[in-house]
Amino acid sequence: MAGHSKWNNIKRKKGKEDARKGKEFTKLARYIMVAAKEGGGDMEYNPALKAAVEKAKAANMPNDNIERAIKKGTGELSGESYEEITYEGYGPGGVAVYVSCLTDNRNRTASDVRHAFDKFGGNLGQTGCVSFMFDRKGLLAIERNDNIDEDELMLLAIDLGAEDFDSDEYGYEIITSPGDFNKVRDSLSEQGYEFQMAEIAFIPQNTTELTDENEIKNMVKLIEALEDSDDIQEIYHSWEIPDDLEL
Repeated sequence: MAGHSKWNNIKRKKGKEDARKGKEFTKLARYIMVAAKEGGGDMEYNPALKAAVEKAKAANMPNDNIERAIKKGTGELSGESYEEITYEGYGPGGVAVYVSCLTDNRNRTASDVRHAFDKFGGNLGQTGCVSFMFDRKGLLAIERNDNIDEDELMLLAIDLGAEDFDSDEYGYEIITSPGDFNKVRDSLSEQGYEFQMAEIAFIPQNTTELTDENEIKNMVKLIEALEDSDDIQEIYHSWEIPDDLEL
């Protein structure tokens, strides 16, 4: 998920989830485990866990899987120990790429990430080489439908503290500060709005358009290769995905 062409990113991610639920559930379970380990198993007092569980439910992860992941995180059940690592670099054509991982094996993860960048025309860089190009924001995406009044939704979101509101033919995007994310999400949810995406994300300050066919193909392959790793949770990039790209 990355800034502009947001709905192309959402559709792409949803397609990947539908095609590979097992792999997605593995990643979501790690996300839940780490959130529970760091903040406890009570969602009322652990916003990170609440966000992780809601993300899992949005992907139709079974409740048994969610409960098991929480118990592993809190130590009620034995399980692996994961740590968060990020990698930064450039994809084909100078596209900034920021990769967020949860892993129990740093060497394996580093090898997978480096291999993907090297194979598909990218360059893995040092920590900090592209992170300054992204802003950490709350991101809420709502699919367009006839029952939603755009002006009403916009005014409600702004009143709740949203920083920005945007819309296109596919739906509505609401940007918040990380601190206001839970309040805006929960309030809109109570009003009956359903989200295609609701998470804290890294949004690029500027985007990069690729016109070379080989660069476009390699960028798609780079993203797919990174998505194939169970260790990689999220891939943020500055690529302006073309509207006509087959996802």
